[in-house]
Amino acid sequence: MSDGPTRETVAVVVVTHNRADLLVGMLDGLAAQSHRPDAVIVIDNGSTDHTADVLAQRVARADLPLEVITQDNVGGAGGFHRGVRTAYDGGFDRTWLMDDDVVPAPDCLAALMAVDEDCLIAVREDLSGALVEKAATDFDLRNPLAIRPKRASVDSTYAGRASMPPLVEVQNVAFEGFMVRRSVVEEIGFPDPAFFIFYDDVDFAVRARESGRHVWAVRDAVLVRQLDFNQQHDLSGWKGFYMYRNLFVVHLRHGENVLVRLKPWLITAAVVLLSPLRGGRAEARNVIRAMASARGMRRVSDPARPPR
Repeated sequence: MSDGPTRETVAVVVVTHNRADLLVGMLDGLAAQSHRPDAVIVIDNGSTDHTADVLAQRVARADLPLEVITQDNVGGAGGFHRGVRTAYDGGFDRTWLMDDDVVPAPDCLAALMAVDEDCLIAVREDLSGALVEKAATDFDLRNPLAIRPKRASVDSTYAGRASMPPLVEVQNVAFEGFMVRRSVVEEIGFPDPAFFIFYDDVDFAVRARESGRHVWAVRDAVLVRQLDFNQQHDLSGWKGFYMYRNLFVVHLRHGENVLVRLKPWLITAAVVLLSPLRGGRAEARNVIRAMASARGMRRVSDPARPPR
């Protein structure tokens, strides 16, 4: 006779860099959860502000099962790779990935843990309560004419959280409220640190979907973003290199046909030809470098491969 379902354990992974004041609110939100996490693993990516003081004070308060890992700034991708690997090595059943600029509603973790699925995301709202969940409901890696693969998102599909069904299937994620079961990591591996920033979360979600998993947005699991979304980046600056390169990598790794896998070369040619009218030589150099680098990232890097 069964004694009932076994309680799953959950570790929260928070990656932070130079956002000490926001981190305080984020940790307060975790401490207020109705479902207490079994571990909170904070990856401090080389912060130079007062993050170390914030974390030391939090350890002294002992209101969270806190583990702090300080490392050089290896980007968000490197931080989430380290955090997920630490949670996996700790034997936790689920890992909940979190950025430092969101605050979970008190019942957010409880709402996620109540759903018996391998891959979940919390739903983001802004400070006014407006729905700002950008996870794609249609992420098109089939159509070579789709310059941007994200064709629709949760917040472009639903007027607000109240109009959503309890679960909405999504096709990509942000590492900002994403929850994954240990069995997924065992099969597909870890977030790929080679991305540095941008698209590491997209790559991981697509890998999970390619393994046969579904990813669900849980309407009643709410995260409140403390900052406005800013998804516009200077494509001629250093971030532009990573935006182009990592978008190209997603197409090279996961494009569903040869024409989609050729898109990075076509985009590169178009950006170079149009550079006198838009980003100039700096953007042209970025996209050429990005294409050259992306060619060497067609496969998941060794650190991200499934554990042996």
